[in-house]
Amino acid sequence: MEIAVASGKGGTGKTTVSLSLATYYRDKGFKVALLDCDVEEPNANLFLNAELTEKVECKILLPKVDDSLCTGCGKCDELCEYSAIVLIKGKPLVLPEMCHSCGGCALICPEKAITEIERAIGVIEKGEKDGIKFAGGRLNIGEVLSPPLIGDVKENYPDADIRILDSPPGTSCPVIESVKHADFLILVAEPTPFGLNDLKLAAGMGEALGLPSAVVINKGGDNDRMIKEFCESVGLPVIESIPDNRTVAEKYSRGDCVSIIRENYSDKLEKITEHIRLSSRGQR
Repeated sequence: MEIAVASGKGGTGKTTVSLSLATYYRDKGFKVALLDCDVEEPNANLFLNAELTEKVECKILLPKVDDSLCTGCGKCDELCEYSAIVLIKGKPLVLPEMCHSCGGCALICPEKAITEIERAIGVIEKGEKDGIKFAGGRLNIGEVLSPPLIGDVKENYPDADIRILDSPPGTSCPVIESVKHADFLILVAEPTPFGLNDLKLAAGMGEALGLPSAVVINKGGDNDRMIKEFCESVGLPVIESIPDNRTVAEKYSRGDCVSIIRENYSDKLEKITEHIRLSSRGQR
């Protein structure tokens, strides 16, 4: 089963929920993999503390133009939807940061003047801690194209019983790359006006992708009502609310965002996992 954990904004507790679920499933005897798909600001392993035993570069293909063969016909410029290759004074100029590596320019070039070369955009780090497999991406500084790296992260540990995808915040392309094809989507929300606004966006994303979804409120309390009222209005289940607890925040600041939830809220984790089991694709 593949469980994606996402939210409309940062700081809601996605990593806390992801690690808590990974630990819960591990304790129940499942083979668990935690995949950190927030490749621009990865932090899952700051808490898991897995020993990283493998690093693999993620590479994408970029066009390279042979000026001696190019006739300046402009077909590559016309084809590219992202203006990654543009014709200037009859010569194509490649803008690497804009390229989505579709390969169309190389295919359409009548003179075969365009070939493709590899360029590294980041690394995938792998390891294990206490029976939890870990893989996470780290985008190179200055790179803007994270979905290819996220896709490579998701290829790891396909034989795990449970794969937890710790997604980046928001609802843009990196998040969609992270959560698409998941068996279940957990939306972590905080009961604040900003949290509600961004939950609405995230809920719309889940609906557009056709993902079975539910909400877990983090830092819950008296204001949970605003989240629950919205979810009820759109038919989105709220599974549980993890209380706003100063001790959790103190533990988190020391690099431990799991133990206190494991010790004090195991019943909530059990309810979350049971809902996932009954509501995910295939009802596994």
